[in-house]
Parts: sequence; structure tokens; C-alpha cells
Amino acid sequence: MATSSHCLLWFFFSLFFGHGFVPLEASHQVYIHLQNQSPSSLKTHQPYRTGYHFQPRKNWMNGPMIYKGLYHFFYQYNPHGAVWGNIVWAHSTSTDLVNWTPHKYAISPSQPADINGCWSGSATILPNGKPVILYTGIDPQNKQVQNMAVPKNLSDPFLLEWTKLPQNPLMEPTTINSINASSFRDPTTAWQGTDGRWRVIIGSKIKRKGLAILYRSKDFVRWTKAQHPLHSGKNTGMWECPDFFPVSINSSTGVDTSSISKTLKYVLKLSLDDTKHDYYTIGSYNREKDTYVPDKGSVDNDSGLRYDYGKFYASKTFFDNAKNRRILWGWINESSSVEHDIEKGWSGVQAIPRNVWLDKSGKQLLQWPIAEIEKQRIKPGHMSSRELKGGSKVEVGGITASQADVEISFKISDFKKAEVFDESWSNPQLLCSQRGASVKGGLGPFGLMVLASKGMEEYTAVFFRIFKRQTKYVVLMCSDQSRSSLDNDNDKTTYGAFLDVDPVHEKLSLRSLIDHSIVESFGGGGKVCITARVYPTLAIDGEAHLYAFNKGTGSVGMTTLRAWSMKKAKIN
Repeated sequence: MATSSHCLLWFFFSLFFGHGFVPLEASHQVYIHLQNQSPSSLKTHQPYRTGYHFQPRKNWMNGPMIYKGLYHFFYQYNPHGAVWGNIVWAHSTSTDLVNWTPHKYAISPSQPADINGCWSGSATILPNGKPVILYTGIDPQNKQVQNMAVPKNLSDPFLLEWTKLPQNPLMEPTTINSINASSFRDPTTAWQGTDGRWRVIIGSKIKRKGLAILYRSKDFVRWTKAQHPLHSGKNTGMWECPDFFPVSINSSTGVDTSSISKTLKYVLKLSLDDTKHDYYTIGSYNREKDTYVPDKGSVDNDSGLRYDYGKFYASKTFFDNAKNRRILWGWINESSSVEHDIEKGWSGVQAIPRNVWLDKSGKQLLQWPIAEIEKQRIKPGHMSSRELKGGSKVEVGGITASQADVEISFKISDFKKAEVFDESWSNPQLLCSQRGASVKGGLGPFGLMVLASKGMEEYTAVFFRIFKRQTKYVVLMCSDQSRSSLDNDNDKTTYGAFLDVDPVHEKLSLRSLIDHSIVESFGGGGKVCITARVYPTLAIDGEAHLYAFNKGTGSVGMTTLRAWSMKKAKIN
């Protein structure tokens, strides 16, 4: 049976390889004078290094598969410094997607087709069970071309050695196919049609028009460009790291990329170079015409749906057939300056893998941290249900607040204090910036203050506000970094999104994964996700505190608050 790159029995390519993490030449500057750091030049005290998020011991990274019971994670890595450049495909393996063992580099520049760089790509499992990788290489003329690599020894569960095809490149820009040589990258997981031919899409653009260029092949080696792209979007700029996959209409179970069924919808994800954010649409795929059409109301530009409304880019999903789920990976870039990255000796962290499926409404995806992360929970703290009166703040004790997992839910019984929603408030991020955690409202802000200093000089607030809009209510979810650090050299942007939850009939739930310099938050059971990078100067290690708070004038009921310290994952 034909399967996608990360599928087939015990194999899953958690593809996130590359350029997704090394996006484009336009957005990456090579700092030659800042590379080749010696270990003695790195800071010994590392308060911002994560405890259970994936990151290498040092230097610049951003970018995974399951084969013979092992998950393989391939990621773009600079072995010579904490800035972009000298990119190779580093390689680690895991049995649980949380604890990882590093191996030697899997792919490095060696052919004319990739001599100037091995950028991102994806993996596919052929019907005979053999995994193959398609990736973008940079040739001697600095053209972006598509290459293939295969395992040297299929009996090796660690897949330590990979061989490149001598025919590389398999796809390249020419005057005949009218492809922009500097905007032709990031091949997706391939899928097989009813005609037996393989399809793959590659990100591109023509002027300001974003493109998902479609190629077809009978043997996976000789590829032909289709006359029309799978999809395109006006005035969206370069489409990086595209991802195209099916989701079930009536189940949260994951679906193989090559699956064919009448009960499927399709997701097209784009990483927009212009904004450095990931956007997705949900729609229909016509297998005869090889075209994708977003559903009505599903917008494929920078005003559309996002996986994450904070620091999250160059993401990739894969089908984990061992547990019948689709897993989403994303790269979390820094909010600190390049100089600070050099000083601490590393840059870039991987988000916790997320299970992803279609919401019952059919209008958006839901995301939730993989269940395996819960095995890192230790030393639980607990707080019984209580009312949070206006202006109150309650500390959650008994845990290590700098490395924690916390779940909280609220129930509103009295909506009289809800402020009237202004129809001009169309930009939720701007609204969150204007009405941050320090601005008192009616119903809200209420939520969590994480990585907070004892004197509250520093804190990151993740919270809700409720507004009345005619006969219904609007829920705003914010992640306010404006007071996250006394160091003003950091990017302290506040993020936000509207949460599609009816607070009259539903509880407002919030889960935050706190890991020293990362706060990954999931609102409404995963309807809105916001990831923040913060660098407090006081609220570090044992000096960090965690609070439940309500700065609104109206009371809110806190029905659940559970928190755990998280043990450190084995990464290196």
C-alpha cells in the first residue's frame, strides 16, 4: 500500500527538515564573524535553556520519521555557530517523541546539486516500505533544485547513512518551466493518486503571487511539472514549507496522506515569508483535476487561520500510523537579539509535538500536546475550585514554576460586567496590546501569570477577556509579553486571537507548557494556540512563580487548576 513519508507500519517521518527552519535567503543573514565558537566562549549559566523541549546542546537549529519502532527527527543545524549558515541535516532518534539520542549528520552538501546548501524537504514511504527523502539543494549557480536521498542500509533501524541519487537534481527551474530559480523550495510529503502516479508540491511565487507548484511521477525519479499549480494566492508572497494532508470529517483519528475517502477534507498549510507565520485553509481536493479549493470562509492569506498566533513557523505534519494520529511539529525562533544568541551559544527550539484533527464544526483544526509529554509530569500541585474575585491573585505553590505544565478552567455565571464589543476591534493582536494584563476590564483579564518574579516586576500573562456582542459573547485570548523581562533588548510583542467558544454554555479552558523561556498555551481545548519566547532576568529557575489571577471587576469561577513540575527530558 502506498503511504506518505511518515507512514507505513512502524515508520513515520516527522518531516520538518529544513529550510522550513532555514527559511529563505531574503530573511537569513550569514554572520561569518560570529561563527566557529569554542565551548569556552559559551555562558555556563543557562537560565533560558529548555528542560523538555527539543534543542541541541549548542548552536543554531530549527526541524523529523518512524522506522522499525524508532522516531527519527531530522533538523537543520549549523555546527559552527548560533546563527544561520553552514546548514546540515542533523539527526536524532526517540521512542517517545520527548527523549532523544543524537547521531551523526544525515545529509551534508556533497553533490553539485546541493553543494551550496541542503535545505528543507519531506519523506515518503514507497509501496515496498522503502523511505525516500526529497529535499531542496542549492546548486553552483545558487539555483534551488529538488534532490532525493535514500537509506544506505534498510536493516539499520537507526538509518545512520543516506545515499543521494546520482541523477540529482530531479526537479529544477528552467526558462522552459518559468520557475523562479530563487523561489523554488521545500517539497512536501508525496501522495499517490488513483492513477498510481505520485504527486508532490513545491513552494514558489511569481512576483507577489504565491504558488504550490505540482509535480507528478510514475517512478518517483522522473518528475513532470503540471500545467497548473495545485493552488495559488494573489498578493501573498513566497509560499515556504507548504504542507498538504487529509483530515477525517467525523473522527479525530489521523489519516494517511495517500488515503482516498468521501469522508475527508484537506488542509493546505503555507509558511508566508512576508509575515513569518504559518497559515492554513480547509477545503476540497479534486483528484481528477489535481486542484485544491478552500471552503467558503476559509481565507488563504495573512488574515486567515493560523496554527499558532505566537512564535511558530515552518511547521510540518506527519501521519503516525503506529498510533493512528497526525502530528504537527513547529519551530520556535528566538525573541532575543543575535548578540544574545551568540552569548548564550544557541538559537531556536522545537515546539512540543501536537496531535492535530478537524474540529466538529469543520471550520478549523484542533491541536493538543501529544500524550507522551504527560509522562514528564512530576510533583503535582493542586488547587481546589474557588471563586476568583475581581482584583485577586492566587499563587500556585508546590511546583517548579519555571518548568511546569498547568491546566486551568473557568466558568462564568454572571455576565453583567461584560463590556460591549466594538465592531472596529477586528485585529485581536492589536486589541490584546491595547488591553493587556494590566488594563482592568469587566470580565477579564483573567487567567495565568507565569514566569513571574516575587515582586511582580516581571511576568508573562496568558488570559481571557469576554465582551458582549448583541445577544452573544466574544472571547479574546491573549499572551502578554510586555512585562516578561526587564531586558528591553528582547522582542516583547503581545499576541492574541478570538476564541470560538460560547462562555454561556462552555467552560473556558487553558493549558500552558512552561519551560524556562517558552510558554506554549492552548485555549478552548486547542482551538487557539499561542507560543511565546520570554527571557526574564529575575523570574528564572527557582525564583519563578505561577499565579492564577483576575483583574476584571466581575468575579469568575475557577473550576479546575492542576499543575505539575516537569522532569527534564533526555535530549543530548
